[in-house]
Amino acid sequence: MSSPLTTLEYERTVALLRGRRIERVIYYPLMGGEDGCEVEDWDFGPWHQPTMGVELLTGDGARFSAVWGSSFDHYGLELFPEPMTDHLLGIGEPGGSAQVDVTDHVRWSTLVGGKLTSVDIAWAEGPKHGIRVPDAIRLCSRERAVWIAVGRPADYPPGAAYYLGTDDVMVVFTTEFAAKVGIPNTC
Repeated sequence: MSSPLTTLEYERTVALLRGRRIERVIYYPLMGGEDGCEVEDWDFGPWHQPTMGVELLTGDGARFSAVWGSSFDHYGLELFPEPMTDHLLGIGEPGGSAQVDVTDHVRWSTLVGGKLTSVDIAWAEGPKHGIRVPDAIRLCSRERAVWIAVGRPADYPPGAAYYLGTDDVMVVFTTEFAAKVGIPNTC
């Protein structure tokens, strides 16, 4: 598994995404059911819940893994310039994570293939005073913004309340829903 990140390492990794083109997006939702092989629901319209993480593959062959972790003394969104296999065990095994290619999903269609004009970090105050925790990153092209965050709904089925800073990864596709979840409009 991953070693703890520093703020500088995190900001450098985020900067590596700027100017690149995302060519493929893979989610890593959990699997459950009686045999442990049933992929949990992850598509909730304006947001998705790939609980364990998101892998972004770029046009130049780079791979970035967005996962939840506690490098910053509380659950935060961690981003690494490495494949997901460096961060998750049990991919494809019963009770582990499934690989779901969402590259062609309509919600990703205007970001995939486009150049990332900015990638911003949404920092939050951690539970310990003076420690910032990355709640989300915002990926922007000229046509679209997408947020990858650590968060989940307060209840199931999902309703009106959401929590940030959890051990779950969620993807948000609209400014309005990002605000509802608590992700600031400006990162």
